[in-house]
Amino acid sequence: MPQNWSPIISPEILLQLKNSSVIILVDARAGLNAEENYKNEHLKGARYVDLNKDLATADCNPANGGRHPLPTLDKFVEVLSKLGITSQSHVIIYDDKNGSNAASRFWWMLKAVGHEKVQVLNGGLLAAIQAGFPVSSETESFEKAEKYPVTNWELSLSNIKEVDKARNNPENIVIDVRDKNRFEGLTEPLDLIAGHIPGAVNVPFSENLDENGFYLSAEKLAKKYTEILGNVKPENVIVHCGSGVTACHTLLAMDYAGIPIPQLYVGSWSEWSRNNLPMNTKK
Repeated sequence: MPQNWSPIISPEILLQLKNSSVIILVDARAGLNAEENYKNEHLKGARYVDLNKDLATADCNPANGGRHPLPTLDKFVEVLSKLGITSQSHVIIYDDKNGSNAASRFWWMLKAVGHEKVQVLNGGLLAAIQAGFPVSSETESFEKAEKYPVTNWELSLSNIKEVDKARNNPENIVIDVRDKNRFEGLTEPLDLIAGHIPGAVNVPFSENLDENGFYLSAEKLAKKYTEILGNVKPENVIVHCGSGVTACHTLLAMDYAGIPIPQLYVGSWSEWSRNNLPMNTKK
């Protein structure tokens, strides 16, 4: 494995590593019955991480940080210890939504605490099974790790006030990665109001993938996002979604493309739409 760690790994390479004691495989499926589905069938050796309990602060007010605000660093350290992850672990994460569910969110969080050896499985669970990776319904046993050395989130975050300022600044771009219908206010399955932040541009995260659900090549992604950013510096780009989860799919795509990881607005539309701020909604 090269020292310059790619943020994604192919099912074929994962298959070659299936008997390795070096990797820690993590199942990050989320949504209805996710943990039960994991228990029923998961990639052999995979450990489960819960989006709501482990990768976000549960039972929060979405108006203050959105539906999936980041946990405290102390809480995240506990999660890493529970999963047996040390600063030297090679972590490979998958979900059942082509990396767009919680896999990319966990990837971002690990990168944000300075972890280098972390990758998301290209194509996700189904691609690994189709490649011949063994599955299991057994309870996975592993040891906890010592406290992970974390001091702060090292990747850039943006808050609601900064987004409000940036959305009208030509030196910034605010990217909304939700699908077009949600952006245009035609439908809203999760939040109270349908629409988008005025000034934001819509670049659906699904456009990071090809027709088979795999990431586009690094070259194609680089061309795509270089054209979108134009003369705007990556550090002046803010990426958001509904609650700060699928936005990480685009941050991963940009990292894969060789573009410095932009700012993440974790609160996203779920926070913005609950704070009496300007909104573009369908009339």
